[in-house]
Amino acid sequence: MSASSSASSVSPAGGRDRVRALQRVLYRSAKQDPERRFHALFDKVARSDVMLRAWSDVRANKGAPGVDGISIEDVEIVGVQVFLEDLAAQLRAGTYRPRPLRRVHIPKPGRPGQTRPLGIPTVRDRVVMAAAKIVLEPVFEADFLASSFGFRPKRSAHMAIEEIRVAANRGGDWVLDADIKACFDTIDHQVLMADIGRRVIDRQMLKLLGCWLRAGIFEGGIITSTEEGTPQGSPISPLLANVVLHRLDQAFKDPARRAGMLIRYADDFVIVCGTAHHAHEAQERARSVLAEAGLQLSPEKTRIVELIKSKEGFDFLGFHLRKVESWKWRGKWYLQRWPSARAMKTIRARIRALTGRRYAGLPLAAVVTRLNLVLRGWGSYFRVGNSARKFHQIDSYVHERLALLASDKHQRSGRGWTTRHNGEWRRSLGVYTLDGTVSHGNAHTPR
Repeated sequence: MSASSSASSVSPAGGRDRVRALQRVLYRSAKQDPERRFHALFDKVARSDVMLRAWSDVRANKGAPGVDGISIEDVEIVGVQVFLEDLAAQLRAGTYRPRPLRRVHIPKPGRPGQTRPLGIPTVRDRVVMAAAKIVLEPVFEADFLASSFGFRPKRSAHMAIEEIRVAANRGGDWVLDADIKACFDTIDHQVLMADIGRRVIDRQMLKLLGCWLRAGIFEGGIITSTEEGTPQGSPISPLLANVVLHRLDQAFKDPARRAGMLIRYADDFVIVCGTAHHAHEAQERARSVLAEAGLQLSPEKTRIVELIKSKEGFDFLGFHLRKVESWKWRGKWYLQRWPSARAMKTIRARIRALTGRRYAGLPLAAVVTRLNLVLRGWGSYFRVGNSARKFHQIDSYVHERLALLASDKHQRSGRGWTTRHNGEWRRSLGVYTLDGTVSHGNAHTPR
């Protein structure tokens, strides 16, 4: 039975989403036959249910307009159904052509004055990219390894952190903390298309992917051609990066040959090793594998860290990870994690911005409402681990900033910690408190 006939035989009345059913069929087909190459995928991109799901994903992610200036709101005004039907008709007729990416530079979190380039596709291109991702993702998910966590279904940053913790506590006293230099901008197109070709031989689908890679970048009134890299900022870019970086995962797959355990989240990865020799060996192997795809390790962000007796720590996915001696079993050292210095600096800056003097004219309840949204979001990410001390510091800082704002509001000097702005006053405002929310539970990592 073909993938298309299997998927279409599953009706919504049976309690299963047809798009999910299509993805399950594609995944199982790829999983059952690791050598299978799919030749009929493009037609599924233009399916009405796939296009509607793609639109929902694009709308949920919001985003700015592309070079045509058309926003998500503009599409809704004209009519989503008309928009999707016209787009699907262009795909079927072979007249669809992507527009160049609109290049913008966004600030790097925690790095004042530094920016990173981002290419923004048009809304119509984002919808087609999201539809193509829906179809292609299950095919490649069948091959992806457990060491990869970034931008994959049912996998998260917390799972990657937990995998590092387990590996370090099982004798991993050295870590290669690595970063790929400008990964999304320097991926070799020929290597990428060759890796995609291992699973996809549908000419129309390959042509569509090639058009996106060569769409060019619009900046300062000039369109620049793209000879390498993936359309960063697009829905399909993380999947394409994972396809190429799968070769890195494979290089550390065999326990008998690997120098250490690889844990990768998109273009950031660490390799947990038992000795310094293994860490250097892992660095050379990673450098060699990446060079085949036109990629290289970032000299500034790649280093070998010794974890023995807390000599060093390293930052990964916003956390600082460091071995700490057990208070119960002296002489035993275990990896712990808490918000990194950059993460602390970022949240402090956000709190400072939300409690500045310009808000003295607003009711404190309104300030607290907006502040709580930020605190809940930040706290929910860092609550798993050993963040109690850092959470207490942030709670104290929030108290201080609100006390200063209240004093400005009523034109009083000082903070008044023990009198008018004490702990009871803070609780009466309904300020979200991070203290007591830390969870030491372990994230489940699917194997």
